[in-house]
Formats: sequence, structure tokens, C-alpha cells
Amino acid sequence: MKLYTTKNSGNGYKVALLLSLLKHPYETVIVDFPNGEHKRKPFIDLNPRSQVPVLEDEGRVLWDSSACLVYIARKYGGEAWLPSDPGKMGEVMQWIALALNEIQFGLQYTRGIVRGIRTGHYDEGAELGRKGLGVLDGRLQRNDWLALGRPTIGDIACYPYTARAPEGNISLDPYPAVQGWIKRIEALPGYFKVG
Repeated sequence: MKLYTTKNSGNGYKVALLLSLLKHPYETVIVDFPNGEHKRKPFIDLNPRSQVPVLEDEGRVLWDSSACLVYIARKYGGEAWLPSDPGKMGEVMQWIALALNEIQFGLQYTRGIVRGIRTGHYDEGAELGRKGLGVLDGRLQRNDWLALGRPTIGDIACYPYTARAPEGNISLDPYPAVQGWIKRIEALPGYFKVG
């Protein structure tokens, strides 16, 4: 298995983190993002969207962190990280949706704007990011995990850019339940810190 990513990609980190938690071996291939390797062949043959991560496993190529998480969870994680039961799967997938919306277009984008690697409207992104943090905090005030009473790929999908929200000048101080959840994720066997 190969994971194509960059050193600072939160989306690539999600995939690497799940693989680490599952203790599943893989090879990391660092894509030279600053020099545009992601925008030319052979990388665009793997992902025509010119984005990381990309996962290669047994002749299959998948791009997008959510697709990679679903694939790894179902193939290597049994029922633990993404159950096959439709209701339970739906509970997990709604948190993937939050990661793909409020967290990505809020927390991820504001971080990119602050770091100078993305352009856009900071205030709109910050408002959306805070909305996502409020949803997370509301759930986590009554639950240790986002779905099913245990860690799932919903937690993994939401974690990186939530934990790094301060890098986008969005404080986590108003969200104590989120801070506790971050500590629980970081205490999982196999956890490793990005960067």
C-alpha cells in the first residue's frame, strides 16, 4: 500500500492516522507540492483533481481522504471504524459530511489563508468554522465520541483541522468538549502527531 501525501496535508494525515491506529503497514510517498508535482504527470494520472491524498492498494487507486478512510475502514478495520449496518454507517457518515463542509471550508481554509497558501474571505470561513466547532462541541458535551460511543472514521475525518484550528486564528477555548475529545484521540494506541 502506498499513500501519496504532503508533509502538511491534514487530509493526508487523516489517512495515515487511521492506518497507524489499525497498525497497517504502508509506504509514504511525499508529493512535492511547492514545485507543482501534483499538477503534472505522473501524479495527475493517479488523481486528475491534482490533490492529495491518493491511496494505492492492490492495484486500486483512490483519491480523496473520505474515500480512502471508507476503503481502509471497511477493508482493514472490520466493523469497528465503519460498521456495515446502514443506520450505524449513517451515524458515522454524517460526521464525514461535517468534515467535508464546515470543517473544510471553515477551519481548513482559514488555516490556509493565514498561512498564505490559499486566498479567500477569511471572515466567512471563520464563521463557518465556528459553526462546525459548535456542532462538534454540542455533540461532545454529551458523548465521548462523535458516533456509536467509540472512535470511528467520523472522528478521524474531523480531527486534524479541528485540532489545528488555532493555526487559522480560531481559538478552541470556547469549545471545552472539543478540547477533551482532541485529548482522547491523542491518547488512542497508535496515535502519532502530524509534522
